[in-house]
Amino acid sequence: MVGFRKQRVLLCNWTYKLIMFHILMSAYYQNKLKLALIGQSLFGQEVYTNLRKQGHKVVGVFTVPDKDGKADPLAVVAEKDGTPVFKFPRWRVKGKPIPEVVEAYKAVGAELNVMPFCSQFIPMNVIDFPKHGSIIYHPSILPRHRGASAINWTLIEGDKKAGFSIFWADDGLDTGPILLQQECPVEPNDTVDTLYNRFLFPEGIKAMVEAVQLIADGKAPKIPQSEEGASYEGIQKKSNAKVNMAQPAEVIHNWIRGHDKVPGAWVVIDGKPVTLYSSSMLSGSVPAGQPVEVEGASQPGLIAKSGLILFGSDGKALQVKNLQFEDRNMIPASKYFSSDEDASLDLTDDEKEMAEKIRAIWKGILSNVPVIDDTTDFFKSGAASMDVVRLVEEVKQKCGGVQLQNEDVYMATTFQSFIQMFVRRLRGEDQEEELLIDYVTKDVNNMTVKMPHQCFINGNFEDAEDGKTYNTVNPTDGSVICKVSYASVADVDRAVSAAKEAFDNGPWGKMNPRDRGQLLYRLADLMEEHQEELATIETLDSGAVYTLALKTHVGMSIQTFRYFAGWCDKIQGSTIPINQVTPLTALKFAELTVKAGIPKGVINIVPGSGGLVGQRMSDHPDIRKLGFTGSTPIGKQIMKSCAVSNLKKVSLELGGKSPLIIFSDCDMDKAVRMGMSSVYFNKGENCIAAGRLFVEESIHDEYIRRVVEEIKKMKIGDPLDRSTDHGPQNHKAHLDKLVEYCELGVKEGATLVYGGRQVDRQGFFMEPTVFTDVEDHMFIAKEESFGPVMVVSKFKDGDVDGVLSRANNTEFGLASGVFTRDINKAMYVSERLEAGTVFVNTYNKTDVAAPFGGFKQSGFGKDLGEEALHEYLRTKAVTVEY
Repeated sequence: MVGFRKQRVLLCNWTYKLIMFHILMSAYYQNKLKLALIGQSLFGQEVYTNLRKQGHKVVGVFTVPDKDGKADPLAVVAEKDGTPVFKFPRWRVKGKPIPEVVEAYKAVGAELNVMPFCSQFIPMNVIDFPKHGSIIYHPSILPRHRGASAINWTLIEGDKKAGFSIFWADDGLDTGPILLQQECPVEPNDTVDTLYNRFLFPEGIKAMVEAVQLIADGKAPKIPQSEEGASYEGIQKKSNAKVNMAQPAEVIHNWIRGHDKVPGAWVVIDGKPVTLYSSSMLSGSVPAGQPVEVEGASQPGLIAKSGLILFGSDGKALQVKNLQFEDRNMIPASKYFSSDEDASLDLTDDEKEMAEKIRAIWKGILSNVPVIDDTTDFFKSGAASMDVVRLVEEVKQKCGGVQLQNEDVYMATTFQSFIQMFVRRLRGEDQEEELLIDYVTKDVNNMTVKMPHQCFINGNFEDAEDGKTYNTVNPTDGSVICKVSYASVADVDRAVSAAKEAFDNGPWGKMNPRDRGQLLYRLADLMEEHQEELATIETLDSGAVYTLALKTHVGMSIQTFRYFAGWCDKIQGSTIPINQVTPLTALKFAELTVKAGIPKGVINIVPGSGGLVGQRMSDHPDIRKLGFTGSTPIGKQIMKSCAVSNLKKVSLELGGKSPLIIFSDCDMDKAVRMGMSSVYFNKGENCIAAGRLFVEESIHDEYIRRVVEEIKKMKIGDPLDRSTDHGPQNHKAHLDKLVEYCELGVKEGATLVYGGRQVDRQGFFMEPTVFTDVEDHMFIAKEESFGPVMVVSKFKDGDVDGVLSRANNTEFGLASGVFTRDINKAMYVSERLEAGTVFVNTYNKTDVAAPFGGFKQSGFGKDLGEEALHEYLRTKAVTVEY
């Protein structure tokens, strides 16, 4: 009977859940609408696809007629789904609705018209026909920039904010009530394309879907547009896009980027009209270049290695990357005076075979052209922007994976020039313009080291946007090495935008994984080639002993890159773990990434404060994964910000108070040597340093005596001296905190056996320090010093469980260690120590293949090893039914 009743209860519970499921599902499907989509383009296609995913029924798609035999992307996807598709060339004639068109529309029975990027004039009896009327997407913050060129004018006018509006259609031009709006900052070098691709396109699609659901749920607002601040600007044409050079440089820059790529801003150079693309404000000093006459300019322009330099009426400068001439041929601006640019190349047999493959690709795209000869112009033959993408992708697929960009097609529009460009790229002769670096040089360690000191964003070294810098100091003598750019929030935003563009649209995300791995191998080779220079910079900037920097800081980084390079073709993704210990080493590393061929934007380095730069990274909506190494309180703040911003994935390597247990049956020589290394390695600035040693009572005094003997032999001094054992602390403030830490230890009653003071010499040197008689309640027993301070407590002979309890009595759990000759004891202790890493009869011995990370308030997530890859990957389940 008991079993029977239990079964009945289970059945009742299951029936209840089933009924509730049906009720919830009924409610889910109840709040869905029958939609008519009136629009076009990839934007319209994505809105259509996402609305269907949300359960709404699209009863009809109304888009533009086929062009050159090609259907609009919206029509293509709708036809595949079996959705009724209508391709009316027009809805009105002489201002009056076409009756048969209107009747065809009404027949689909839509409850709401959704109009994503609709370029046609729709009659009001269509707009108002559905139960819920019509909603339209517009790429500006209405009422500002009404009209068809809203994005262009957002940039031309120098707006600091851009955005989009979804509004209820009325009989005015973009004047209907607002349903919802979103905005984003305009970045200094945004173009129409970057602004659209970064924000207006992806976020606009989501917002259209959200707006439809608000209407379905009866929650959609209708907020009347204010006429205050309203503006309307007409569509820009080539004829009125000429640059007025008698204006400040920033105004000229805004004009150029507001017309990039269509219709293209132009000037007259040497008497000929030239269209300007890829403008940016020039930071730093004006580079040397060859003068060129620019009509209407206050002074001649310059053709420099970085491009065309133009000067505004205020004396400030901007640079333009690409130039296009009347024949539509585009060249890098830096090549303006090059006479051999189009010199013919002698092709090898293999290259000729490749050229014929490309000819076949052109023929497949330009099907209307009978013969593809050397003079065939890609665009004059009718190719459009979608054909550019197809050409680039087909060449990559069929011609040995050679990486081209869309701009390459615009720069080589005839078949002959395209082949010349392709062969140069194939041979490695057509390299990017030389990377401009404003080095700080120092003759030190029997070499001349060259150190970049600016932010590294989108493949270029540049000053912080606001020009701020800070001094990076050599802790050996307190001297200033150089001034480093102090990044602002705007610099972080530019770096994130560059990284997002590189992954979403650049070659990195599309690259064959094996090719990606080869680039990482190449980077590791370059790091090895520059290993001594990198180690010297690390020593200058952080005070690390040179031999340690050479072997560990740089050497292990090289191993790490080679390890992960081997994973690239075994997973669908990549990871680039780097230790940004000091700004100068990281910035030198950035230079090497360019030489290795890592695409622009993949790696960006923004030196600056954690409170400003780090906080912006935590808050940034486009960052989807963040890794942090630092203190636990700051880690908690970062985790909170990551959750609030966009629920970004985060991995944290935080504080530590790693216990090291030394039993009486240990190898004493090894325990002394490795115990000292566990504390004094890299002058204690080591996240896994042994924060507290537990020494068994019977060997405690001997152990301390031998440690002190060895400390007295240590050489403290210049970290570039190969015989130095102990270098300076990283900076003055940290040294001061270490002295306070030791003073507090004495005050609490611990015994200061050795050290505890600043070394009496120039620089930020701390004496290697030993404390004994440390009790569990003391500050130095609980808190990390992150310095050369050995904190020792004794435990009773044979009390294994007791010392384990004391070792685990901490909120941290990064690393730990045990010394004993008894393997059973070692396994027992290592199993019970609550830490992400346990060293047995060794310490600090990490490997790039072994996962590394902490427990408890030491953080979570893994660096190194296969497990680290999963921090940067997303698991997706795809279910297919045939």
